[in-house]
Amino acid sequence: MTGILQKKDKILSDLAALPTTDDRYKYIIEMGRGLPPLSDARRQDKFLIQGCMSQAWLVPELKDGRVLFHVDSDALIVKGIMAILIAVYSGNLPSDNLRLSPEFLREGGITEHLSMNRRNGLSSVVKQIMLYSTAFEALSKS
Repeated sequence: MTGILQKKDKILSDLAALPTTDDRYKYIIEMGRGLPPLSDARRQDKFLIQGCMSQAWLVPELKDGRVLFHVDSDALIVKGIMAILIAVYSGNLPSDNLRLSPEFLREGGITEHLSMNRRNGLSSVVKQIMLYSTAFEALSKS
C-alpha cells in the first residue's frame, strides 16, 4: 500500500505548489499531453467510459499481479484527469487500489471547478477503475 500512497502524495504535493486554478488546469492538461494516444485496436467500445460527455477510454491490463491502466480521451481536461488517476492507480496490486479513496482529487482541488457533467464523468472513470480492480482481485484469489 505504501507505493500507491506515495504516488497520491506526490500528486497532492504537485497540486499544492500551484497557486491558482489556471495553474492547476495547465498541470492537468500537461499530464494528459504526456500520455501516448491509444492505438486504434484499444479504442474499442467496450473500453469507452459510459456517462462521460467526451469520448474517453480506460483499458485495463493485469501484468505480474498488478493492474495497469491505459487511457485516452478526445478532451484535454478529461485526458489530464484520467492521467492523474492512472498516475496513482496504475501499477498497483488490485487490493491497494480498492483501499484508496479517490477523495484525493477533491483534496487537490481538481473537482471543485468541474462542471456537473465532468464530475459525473470523473465518477464513472473512478467507478470503472474500482470495478476492474475488484475483478482482478477476484482473479488473483482463484
